[in-house]
Amino acid sequence: MEKYEKLLLENKAWAAEKVQEDPDYFNRLAHIQRPDFLWIGCSDSRVPANEITGTEPGEIFVHRNIANMVVHTDLNLLSVLEYAVNHLKVQHVIVCGHYGCGGVKAAMTQHNLGIINKWLRNIKDVYRIHRDEINLINDNEKRSDRLVELNVCEQVMNLAKTSIIQAAWKKEQRPHLHGWVYGLKDGLLNTVIEMPPGTHIDEIYEYDDL
Repeated sequence: MEKYEKLLLENKAWAAEKVQEDPDYFNRLAHIQRPDFLWIGCSDSRVPANEITGTEPGEIFVHRNIANMVVHTDLNLLSVLEYAVNHLKVQHVIVCGHYGCGGVKAAMTQHNLGIINKWLRNIKDVYRIHRDEINLINDNEKRSDRLVELNVCEQVMNLAKTSIIQAAWKKEQRPHLHGWVYGLKDGLLNTVIEMPPGTHIDEIYEYDDL
């Protein structure tokens, strides 16, 4: 049996189990999606949003990319953000990184990785800004883990810089922004930054005509 065929069989078993537990499960999911949370996470398959938070499908709206980035030119991310904030009316936006992130580790090297160089440059900028702090850490693993935390903080700040978030803050006092880091070794989420609605950021990024 091919590996992909096993996935299809597992899907049938999972669907049958869900219906056995709750005959109306899929009918209910098909007709409603009212998540309170937007999750911006890493593409790493070891960090599935629903499983590590114990939530069901429909409870978290999910966007994932390499190293959980919020890049101001990423129309994919911005489209997800606008839909989640303005149409789904989410109350919380979570940026979740994870310790041991391969994207962060790659950004700390000088290796040429092709097209991904352009993406990793955003993480290199975070490293450059915090270079003095990071370079004081002697252990390589702890150094990259600290950059993971600082990167999450920077991406939450990037969310706060968007007109999407600022307009929702001004008009509806939502959403709350959270920066978390997931531990692959213990399965626990660690809070590294919180930004409640209306948090003041550098005034150069704050729009005065929303």
